[in-house]
Amino acid sequence: MKVYQRLARAFAAEGASHVFGIMGEGNIYWIHELAKLGVKTLEVRHEGAGLGMADGWARLTRTPGIATTTCGPGVTQLATALVTASRAESPLVVFVGEFPMNDDEYNQRLDQARFAAGCETGFVRVATPDASDDAVRKAFYLAKLESRPIMFSAPIDVQQKEFDDDEPYQPSSTLVSPRTMQPEPARVEKAADIVAASRHPVIVVGRGAMWSGAGDAVRKLAERSGALIATSLMAKTWLSEDEFHLGVSGSYATRTAMQLCEEADCVIAVGASMNRFTTEHGYLYPNARYVHVDSKPHVMMSGGRAAECYVQSDARAGVEALESLLAKRSFRQTGYRTPEVKARLAHSFEDRTAFPIEPGSVDPRQVCVALDEAVPTNINLFTGNGSQAGFSNMLFNRRRPIVLPGYFFGCIGQMLPAAMGAVVATGNKPAVLVDGDASVMMHLAEFETAVRYGMPLLIVVMNNQGLAMEYYHLDAHHMDAELATVSTPDLGAIATACGGRGRLARSIDEVRAAVAEWVAKPGPMMIDVRISRSVVPFFNRRIHYGKDE
Repeated sequence: MKVYQRLARAFAAEGASHVFGIMGEGNIYWIHELAKLGVKTLEVRHEGAGLGMADGWARLTRTPGIATTTCGPGVTQLATALVTASRAESPLVVFVGEFPMNDDEYNQRLDQARFAAGCETGFVRVATPDASDDAVRKAFYLAKLESRPIMFSAPIDVQQKEFDDDEPYQPSSTLVSPRTMQPEPARVEKAADIVAASRHPVIVVGRGAMWSGAGDAVRKLAERSGALIATSLMAKTWLSEDEFHLGVSGSYATRTAMQLCEEADCVIAVGASMNRFTTEHGYLYPNARYVHVDSKPHVMMSGGRAAECYVQSDARAGVEALESLLAKRSFRQTGYRTPEVKARLAHSFEDRTAFPIEPGSVDPRQVCVALDEAVPTNINLFTGNGSQAGFSNMLFNRRRPIVLPGYFFGCIGQMLPAAMGAVVATGNKPAVLVDGDASVMMHLAEFETAVRYGMPLLIVVMNNQGLAMEYYHLDAHHMDAELATVSTPDLGAIATACGGRGRLARSIDEVRAAVAEWVAKPGPMMIDVRISRSVVPFFNRRIHYGKDE
């Protein structure tokens, strides 16, 4: 067989069922062979979008997403998506062609190893036919071990050479022996001492806590210690059924949550990095001692601070051990869990600040509340980045099977592809993406991809016809904010022209009607909601205007 055939069989043996990308000279034979093996390639309109879809797949499944493109310019199109996936710690294997090893004047030549390094991406090249199996195995092993993208570079001439070994491919799973990391008893003892000495603890849970299934253990620990529960942005709405749930910790926290967190004397961080956003640059818990439970050897928190007690452990195992030890000590306290605190939390997500609403537009806060109410809780939610996240990341509060925010690398434009990949990963279960107009416009062509593959994705565009982060920055500094305005066409009409459904909404009633239409019959649909630019998002109010109400 040819090397490209062996590579295709190896990828299939690694579990590849879907590949996202664009066909070209550097991957055409490999894709053709994958199709014969039953692996589906989803053709996109931009290489970066294909990698973004693989990123969404990986974030949701925690298994390697597979993207592909040809050599040279196909690879350079991946830059932003690669860095975003790296910051998201998404395991990806990206099959890319590479210029022929014997042709230094090839038009699409590129030092792809250096490019990958600059994009925070690992690199594996298949240099000879005999190395084919080892190269694939190494790429998948590294993607899973390092939880980041790995570029698998296959020179065009090497792909066409003969592969003579008929032995079955041995997948990377044979190299890994999964185990649950248990905490050291001495560390748990120290953690229990800190918790027992506290009076107002807060438990902050992140993706690691979700992934380990630590929910029940966290709730038991919270009840025993009298702790409030907060989440990182990446774990938004998780455990929100708890009556003493604060919402997101950090930059997207409510004013009530911030006030309560400032009183905390102990923070128990579980599977959360406690970065500058989760701790509000270190100011959110000024008087607290930290217990940090995470499976990594160590995690430095915001400002280079280390926890008073770091417990390297699987999140669930660590919390269970801590709760069990406190139970043996007969420790139990009321802490924050009082009727007074419960009353303060009851309406903490309401924003009563009045803003003038421009004619023909709607209050974006009302849009988020209406969406949260109208979309059934069994439907997954994805939220984008940029200024509109100041609304969606705070006002969506109903528990859903999957809530996947953006924010990695601080870039806009990446959540539409990621949401599409996540939808594919769920077996095409209905989902809603809420994102801004500038962000959606970057990959607007991919809506046609969603139509082509029948993805039941509702895209709600919070459209203020501008670059809102920059608009509020300019406005707050008494500069010409109109420089940050960018008009957009009727995106609902564009969605319809692409073969899907689309609506333009200028009132809450029109938003509700459009959402009801989609809920009754999920499919690719876009709602262009014209939101009032005068309503400043919470985040921008705080950082630019120095206001919280």
